[in-house]
Amino acid sequence: MTTGKQIISTLADGKLTVEVAQVEVADPTGNQVLVEMEAAPINPSDLAILTGMADLENAEYAAGRFVATMPEPFYSAQKGRHGQRLPVGNEGAGVVIAAGDGEQAQALVGQRVACVPGNAYSQYCLADAGLCLPLGDISSEDGASAFVNPMTALGFVETARMEQQKGIVHTAAASNLGQMLVKICAEDDIPLVNIVRKAEHVELLAGLGAKHIVNSSDDDFMDQLRAAIDAADAYCGFDPIGGGHAVDNCFKAMEQVATGKMSEFSRYGSEQEKRMYIYGRLDFSPTILTPAYGFGWTLSGWLLTPFLQKAGLETLLRMRQRVLDGLTTTFASSYKAKVSLEEMLTRDAVLDYREMKTGEKYLVTPQG
Repeated sequence: MTTGKQIISTLADGKLTVEVAQVEVADPTGNQVLVEMEAAPINPSDLAILTGMADLENAEYAAGRFVATMPEPFYSAQKGRHGQRLPVGNEGAGVVIAAGDGEQAQALVGQRVACVPGNAYSQYCLADAGLCLPLGDISSEDGASAFVNPMTALGFVETARMEQQKGIVHTAAASNLGQMLVKICAEDDIPLVNIVRKAEHVELLAGLGAKHIVNSSDDDFMDQLRAAIDAADAYCGFDPIGGGHAVDNCFKAMEQVATGKMSEFSRYGSEQEKRMYIYGRLDFSPTILTPAYGFGWTLSGWLLTPFLQKAGLETLLRMRQRVLDGLTTTFASSYKAKVSLEEMLTRDAVLDYREMKTGEKYLVTPQG
């Protein structure tokens, strides 16, 4: 048994309590390894449990702890977790200090690995050896974000290939993940339409070699989007925004491009299949859809774990090797700030990383 600090999130009685707690970690068995965690990123996917829609502006902050009101309907919507003490942190990296008796686990003892334990904001974590990525000489800081964003970006490309799509549309494209996707598509010669909302984001992606960049803040945004979709032949898109008109705009532009190529009018619209995937919720407002894109369209959610299960072991191993090969280039991550477990719960830090601003990701260093 190993004792160490861990971030715990509890939702009860209308309040969200997030705190640094002392926990006991069981000894690894079978194919498990015990990882002394050195670095873990704060990704948007972590915030659902870490902060959710709690009122962080008016929360009570103390050393290594904050308590915030969780307003309705968000409190009732999470009834399944009420009263549960949940660990936080999808991914991170550190050194394997003990292992179960499984051969794969034993082979990792003493190695620095990237892992996805689900409680990465901890000094010590148990992880499945089969999901650990040996980092070799790569540091924990460089390897901390080796799973969620890289595998998601690669997953988009694999999904498009499975569906025999020629091009891809990506909204909120200046994100860390979006920049990875630009590089992947350039390497694989896949046309990519990048939708951003600031002029500086246009410059950022242009500097990475992106060819089709559309600024949603421009007056001629829809004209730009139609032209880019036409040039890229892109009818498959991925959206981390979720709320508002982001998906609607893409579907409209896709259909307008498709109908513009029809030789005969049809009251049902084009026969072009159009597909959008929502993979995040940067905007918690309702997803707006309007009847302006015929009937040949599909909207669904996209999550990494179900995709990997569907893709199969061979695809997973190929993707992992590609991430490892490009961890300091194609899949490199940068961080605005590094914080300890206690520092990540201070008011200034919480309000900052909760904004999920482009290029301002935080890295947690559990050992201090």
